Amino acid sequence: MITWLQSVDHAVFRHINQSWANPVFDWLMPFLSGNPFFVPALALACAALVWFGGRRGRLAVLFLALVLALGDRYVCRTIKNATGRDRPYLALPDARLRVKIGPSKSMPSSHAANWFAAAMVLLVFYRRSWRYMIPLAGAVALSRVYNGVHYPSDVLAGAILGAGYGGVTVWSADALWNWAGRKWWPLWWRNLPSLMNPDLKVEPSAVSGTSIEMEHPEEQSLKAERATEPAAIAALLDKHWLRLGYVGIAAVLVFHLAYIGSGAISLSKDEAYQWMWSKHLDLSYYSKPPGIALIQFVGTSLWGDTEFGVRFFSPVFAAILSVVMLRFMAAHVGARQGFVLLVALGGTPLLGVGSVLMTIDPPLVLCWCLAMTRGWRAVQTEGRLADWLWTGLWIGLGFLCKYSALYLVVCFAIFFALNRPARGHLRKAGPWLALVVVGICTLPVILWNAQHGWITATHVASNASLASSWKPTLKFAGEFLGAEMALLNMVFLAGALLAGALFWRHPSRNPLWVYLFCLGMPVFLAHFLYSFRARILPNWIAPAVVPMFCLMVAYWDARWREGVRAVRNWFLLGAVPGLLLVGLMHESDWAGKLLGRPLPAELDWLRRVRAWKETASLVEGARQRLLQQGAPAFIISEHYGMAGLFSFYIPQARAAVATPLPLVYSITATRPNNQLYFWPHYQYRLHRAGQNAIYVHELDPPRVGLQGLRDWWVGQPITYARQPKALPAPPPRLVEEFDTVSDLGVFEVKLGKRVFRRVQLFECRGLRSPTPSGE
Repeated sequence: MITWLQSVDHAVFRHINQSWANPVFDWLMPFLSGNPFFVPALALACAALVWFGGRRGRLAVLFLALVLALGDRYVCRTIKNATGRDRPYLALPDARLRVKIGPSKSMPSSHAANWFAAAMVLLVFYRRSWRYMIPLAGAVALSRVYNGVHYPSDVLAGAILGAGYGGVTVWSADALWNWAGRKWWPLWWRNLPSLMNPDLKVEPSAVSGTSIEMEHPEEQSLKAERATEPAAIAALLDKHWLRLGYVGIAAVLVFHLAYIGSGAISLSKDEAYQWMWSKHLDLSYYSKPPGIALIQFVGTSLWGDTEFGVRFFSPVFAAILSVVMLRFMAAHVGARQGFVLLVALGGTPLLGVGSVLMTIDPPLVLCWCLAMTRGWRAVQTEGRLADWLWTGLWIGLGFLCKYSALYLVVCFAIFFALNRPARGHLRKAGPWLALVVVGICTLPVILWNAQHGWITATHVASNASLASSWKPTLKFAGEFLGAEMALLNMVFLAGALLAGALFWRHPSRNPLWVYLFCLGMPVFLAHFLYSFRARILPNWIAPAVVPMFCLMVAYWDARWREGVRAVRNWFLLGAVPGLLLVGLMHESDWAGKLLGRPLPAELDWLRRVRAWKETASLVEGARQRLLQQGAPAFIISEHYGMAGLFSFYIPQARAAVATPLPLVYSITATRPNNQLYFWPHYQYRLHRAGQNAIYVHELDPPRVGLQGLRDWWVGQPITYARQPKALPAPPPRLVEEFDTVSDLGVFEVKLGKRVFRRVQLFECRGLRSPTPSGE
């Protein structure tokens, strides 16, 4: 039976793919599968629904985004990987391929699922939409067969699946809202009792304190009673916003945990390098304090040496930070403003990265904000000694994650200088005991550096270019502003900077605003000024973002309540594109689907966290071939981050990373330049004399210029603006250390048809023993 169905499927495919071939369809069908007009048309249609469609249009766009994102990522892709069915142009030699396609499998068709899911969602909100959506969805599904990338059964399964989960998502959300809305958001539910019928309303019956008696919407004889207690309504609204914030935080946390557990991206070089630290716990490390190693140690102890274990605490820290800031804003500004802050933070790409990757910035930002919220309690007139001690502890713990936490001490000093009432605390023990706590937290780093020649101070000074002469330049300042506008959301960054400049003239001159300014803006402005001297990495200002955005929300909310109605539109202008951009940052393949063609690998923003598993497999294959020739063989990488990645993704290397004889090393350094230098068992010349090795060098990717972009857009081979440099000779250090070093050539690492990485491999034979002098 299955064989007969498969033969029918193949016969129908060949009929559509081959018998229908004609010049008109050869142009039309690839156009339906993907064209340069689709993304602008989709954006305009969604903007029109949001702007002119009222509540119904906004709900339709919200459900479209939800259904298409989750359905494509978690439903279609999961089934594709489970079925493993090859696409017809790979399985059938006579299939005609009319479009470029990625590496994914065939069953089901994501195009068909997405279009029929969208058709079902629009059908719920606009009954007559089937007249154009069903024909369009059917035409797109048919084009996938004609173009040779799907069987008829693929598009049929996709259509049924998409329509199914599209309808189920809307109906389930409506049922959930009908239950949860009555219970937790009664005021909002009364205005919107049905998500599927946004025009339906329920009249209020009574308001008493914080409880509202609900009447069934079908009781047409209900007589409305107006609220007579505005304070009670305001208190109930605050609870509404708090509950909505908690639900949003929980949903984002679940999404991020699912994302890091899905294996969608590999570890970055820094994550893998610091994972190696977690296997060698110490008081401190060459370039960083011990916090990141301890965090990864706990994460991998809970979940194993997996990507999920390494990154587990990043979304957890983001969720804790969100709860802390929501409650802080609710207590001192308003719960609605707290929710607005969460939306602004969620629409900021830099913080979106920090919610997924486990670098030193997420724990630093969390500790910074915990010190900020506790510090605000401490600087009040009734501030207690315990508040100062907690503030000092959070600063100290932040220092153990990243040295820039000490900026907080300067920020508090600026606040004392600007706020006279707070200076009274300087005559008390609180601030000084907080400094003592900070000092105690610095002891592990001081002790380690005292044992290692204060190498961290030299490294930090080198990064900050302190030894170079002052040469003012606009180059780095332009880079800094450009990077920050992209990573901090241009609209929100402008809003924060304007708030920092304008709030001084506001009649209220709220002390909290001064406090938020002092704990964020000096860090940003100091880095900006220093960028006229040296290059500033965009993440260095990360701890300043949250207090700056708190000030932005507090100030512009006050202006909105004073009648500046444009504030709402400007916020939406930043929030909507920002949230969409952060969503795309999690999955660059979505951009390829929207544009109708995969992004060039050189322009894929996830390139640095992709294809490392495949690269490690390639390198291990070369080592195994060398191993077969007799002598033991190991791996040498040009970069300590690559040493971490290969140690993580090669099973044998992962098992040996904490043993006296690891499998992967970084090339021998003549002076300290990474943590591996300080671990004797990572000096391969001391332990592997006479053995062979594979040396790995990563080539820079070619640069895609304007001409390359035009080539890619029209489907032509890309003309690169800068070709890779000539292949380098083996490093002189290797030539000195081994009897022979042979170039094995350049190997491409692909995902599908896209080249994500090019590595040059060298075969090194006969490691020489070190001379008595150490050479």
